[in-house]
Amino acid sequence: MSAKLESRIRRAAKTRIRISQQDKPRLSVFKSSQNLYAQIFDASGSKVLASASTNEKEGKMQFNNIESAKAVGQKVAERAIEAGISKVVFDRSGYKYHGRIKAIAESAREAGLEF
Repeated sequence: MSAKLESRIRRAAKTRIRISQQDKPRLSVFKSSQNLYAQIFDASGSKVLASASTNEKEGKMQFNNIESAKAVGQKVAERAIEAGISKVVFDRSGYKYHGRIKAIAESAREAGLEF
C-alpha cells in the first residue's frame, strides 16, 4: 500500500473508534477515482441499512463531481428516511471534509438527515 492510503486508513480507524461509541447508525462515504459511494450501517457496523452511489443501474451518473455527490447525498438520505432512520453519525473515512465529501454531507442534511 502507498503511504497516502495507509495514512487515510489510519485516520479512518481512529475516527471509527469514536463513532462506534455513540451507538447511532453511521453514514460512511468512499470515493474512488470514478465513483462515489455512501452507505448507512447499523450501530454495530455489520448491516447496511441504506446505500447510494454514482454507479447504480438506475440513474447512473456520468461524472464524479460535486453535482453527482449532491445527488448521492440526496438519494441516501431519502432511502434512510424510508427505512426509518433520521439521526446518523457522519464517517468521512479519513478524507478531508472538503469538495465531494462535503457535498454529500450537506445534501444529506438538506434532505432531512440529522448529524
